[in-house]
Amino acid sequence: MKEFDYVILGGGCAGLSLAYELDINNKIKNKSLAIVEIREEYKRDKTWSFWKVTDHNFDDCVIKSWKNFSINSKSESLEVINKEYPYQTIDSGLFYKKILDKLKQNKNIEFFKNTDQLNLDNSIIFNSIPGVENNKENLWQHFKGVEIETTKNIFDNEIFNLMDFDCDQRDNVHFFYTLPFAKNKALIETTWLSKMDDKSLKDYDEQLKKYINETLKIKNYKINYQEEGSIPLFYPPNKAEKNKINIGSAGGMTRLSTGYTFLNIQDHCKYINKNIEKIQNLKPYHIGKKYQFLDNIFLNVLKKHPEKMPNIFLNMFKVPSKTVIKFLSNKSNFIEDFVIVLKMPKWIFVKNIF
Repeated sequence: MKEFDYVILGGGCAGLSLAYELDINNKIKNKSLAIVEIREEYKRDKTWSFWKVTDHNFDDCVIKSWKNFSINSKSESLEVINKEYPYQTIDSGLFYKKILDKLKQNKNIEFFKNTDQLNLDNSIIFNSIPGVENNKENLWQHFKGVEIETTKNIFDNEIFNLMDFDCDQRDNVHFFYTLPFAKNKALIETTWLSKMDDKSLKDYDEQLKKYINETLKIKNYKINYQEEGSIPLFYPPNKAEKNKINIGSAGGMTRLSTGYTFLNIQDHCKYINKNIEKIQNLKPYHIGKKYQFLDNIFLNVLKKHPEKMPNIFLNMFKVPSKTVIKFLSNKSNFIEDFVIVLKMPKWIFVKNIF
């Protein structure tokens, strides 16, 4: 049985981000690290997008940035000018390659398919694998996206569509999301905020085909890439243990009201790197209790009043772009929080506080 100073369970976004952060800061120079990951190969399988409100290590993995975006419902359209915080999209294939090429140069780092060969008793374990959750009442953000390439230049690649609610809602919250990487290439996703027990919502291919053909009025295109996934809009039941630190979604790094996780992972990795020598004695890192409180109210409203959510989202983006982006990225101050709260339907939100 092999022993390592550090063990990372799960070699996805959170696990690899942490390994990379520790490696580039020479924290594995005199230590050993095992990464446990079951996948046979790394290839593009996800697209991570976020507003760049803080620096991160992966600017060279960004495939496109935008300054402006739009959001629309059945009755109203809104274009938001955003000068300060670019919205970035990272290609997971480039991300994996960059990190793996760097980690392979460090002889103190090894990969394993499982923990059978490891003695974990004396290791500090960083766990990125969320616990199993069987509660049917929990909400999820589930989606499927396709990157399409058209024969003609169709898209305006200087602006992306964050949310298009002008689609069938089916008594839930549904929107389409379009990221134009070029004038003839875009990622288009159908996204639901719902419970996961309704299989009728998962006819993703039909939803995408209808939206591309009828709403975007695109007939001739080819699909270059597809992705499908689900993000839990609840905190996983991972319990704190003496020698285990939860990271990524397992560590509560997903913002429940939005599903955004990538930058929160990077902030957590920086925190761990800075405090690695005493990490076991520190309180667990978290996004912020005020955001947990506000997100729980928001999700309660979403459960009870899904029909109101398109207008609630739309109204949220009617405040200055800097304010709403900082709020959605966990970087807002009290005044900015208050500006957002004032845009919410007062009586509905007050009732759900209790």
